[in-house]
Amino acid sequence: MSRSASLFPLTSLLIELCSFGGVCAEKGAVCFPAGLETFSQLIGRDENGTYYINETEIVDFPRFPHRGLLLDTSRHYLPLRAILETLDVMAYNKFNVFHWHIVDDPSFPYESSTFPELSKQGAFNAMTHVYTASDVRTVIEHARLRGIRVIPEFDTPGHTLSWGPGAPGLLTPCYLGATPSGVYGPINPIVNSTYQFVTSLFQEVSSVFPDFFLHLGGDEVDFTCWKSNPEIRAFMREMGFGEDYKKLESFYIQRLLNIVSSLGKGYIVWQEVFDNDVKLRPDTIIHVWKENGMLYLNEMANVTRAGYQALLSAPWYLNRISYGQDWIEAYKVEPLNFPGSPEQKALVMGGEACMWGEYVDVTNLTPRLWPRAGAVAERLWSNETVGNVEDAYARLAEFRCTLLRRGVQAQPLFIGYCDQEFSGA
Repeated sequence: MSRSASLFPLTSLLIELCSFGGVCAEKGAVCFPAGLETFSQLIGRDENGTYYINETEIVDFPRFPHRGLLLDTSRHYLPLRAILETLDVMAYNKFNVFHWHIVDDPSFPYESSTFPELSKQGAFNAMTHVYTASDVRTVIEHARLRGIRVIPEFDTPGHTLSWGPGAPGLLTPCYLGATPSGVYGPINPIVNSTYQFVTSLFQEVSSVFPDFFLHLGGDEVDFTCWKSNPEIRAFMREMGFGEDYKKLESFYIQRLLNIVSSLGKGYIVWQEVFDNDVKLRPDTIIHVWKENGMLYLNEMANVTRAGYQALLSAPWYLNRISYGQDWIEAYKVEPLNFPGSPEQKALVMGGEACMWGEYVDVTNLTPRLWPRAGAVAERLWSNETVGNVEDAYARLAEFRCTLLRRGVQAQPLFIGYCDQEFSGA
C-alpha cells in the first residue's frame, strides 16, 4: 500500500532504522544506517510529482561480514573526489570494506611522513598525483561515517618497483652474468636494512590506518632477479634452501608477518602466501584471487580445511569486461559452493569485487563499476536462496535508475531507459 508522507513526521522512524538497521565499522565507527539506505529506496514519486512511501515490513541482515571493493590507485591515480564518490556508492550498495590497493610497481602515490622520498621519487607526479596525510584522513573519515572500513594494501616483496627510487638499497640488483644489469627486482630479503625499513614503514601505516587489518599482498613474486644475484645464491646455500626460491620468499614473508604482528595488527594476504606454506597466525585471512576456471573453489576448500578464514575475489574481477551482460556470471557465484564441512564454510568471511587499474582511471571508473558491482554486493548480502537472475535484473535495472538520479554515471545493464537519464550536467 502506498501513502503520501512528509519527511518531518518520519523523524522517529529514521532514528529507529539507524539504531536497528545500521551497519557499523569496527573500532568506534558512527553507525551508518543500512536501514536508512533501504528506506530511501522505498520512496517513490507518482505521475503528479507526489512523493510516497511503500508501507513495507523488512527483516534483513547481511549474510557475510566482509563485503569489500578493491580500488587500484597505482596503475592510474584516482583523484580524491573519485574515491569519495565511490565510497558513497559503496554505501548505497551496502559494501562495508574499502580495500585500498594504494601502491604497486607503476607508482607510489602514498605520501609517507617517515619516507617522503618514496612518493617524491615514485609517484607519477610528486605534486599532483599523491595522497597526502590530509587526503588519507579524509578518505578514512568519509568511509567511517558510511560504515565502511578502510584496509590499505602495501604489497611486498614483489610489486615494489616504484619503491626503489625513493629507498636505495631496498630492491634486489639483478645480474647479467657476473655484472649488475642496472635492473632491479623484488625487495632484497637477505639484508638487515630491509627489515629496518619495513618495520619503520609499517609502524607509520599502522598508526595512520585505524583498522585492525593490513593487507600485506605477497603475490606474484618473480624469482628471476633473485636467481641472478650471486649474493642471494650464496645466502640460499648458507640457509640450506637449495634452488627452492619459495623458501626465500617465505623467509621474507615470515619476518614481515612477525613485524606486523608485533605492531598489534592482523593481516590479510593473497593466496600464494598460504600456497607456499608460510607459517601463519591462526587468525590470518587468506585472500583467494586466482581463477583458473572453477579451481578457486578447491583453494577455498584447502584454505578453510587448514583452519584459516578466507575471502573470495577470483570470480569478481570487474576490470575484466566482455560484450553482453557479464554481471550475470558475477551474480551466479556461490561463495560456499566448495566441498567442506559446515565449520569450514563458517570461515568464509565474504569477498571483494576488484577494480584493477591497468585500463581504468577516473574517466571510466564509475560506469565500469556500477551497477555491475551491485551484483556482487547482493551476492554477499543476500541469503543463498536469493538467486533468480530475472528478479535480480529487475532490481539492478531499477537501482541503476536510482543511481542516475543521484548523479552516479552508472552504465546500462541492457536495453531500456530511465525516467531521468544521465545528462552530464
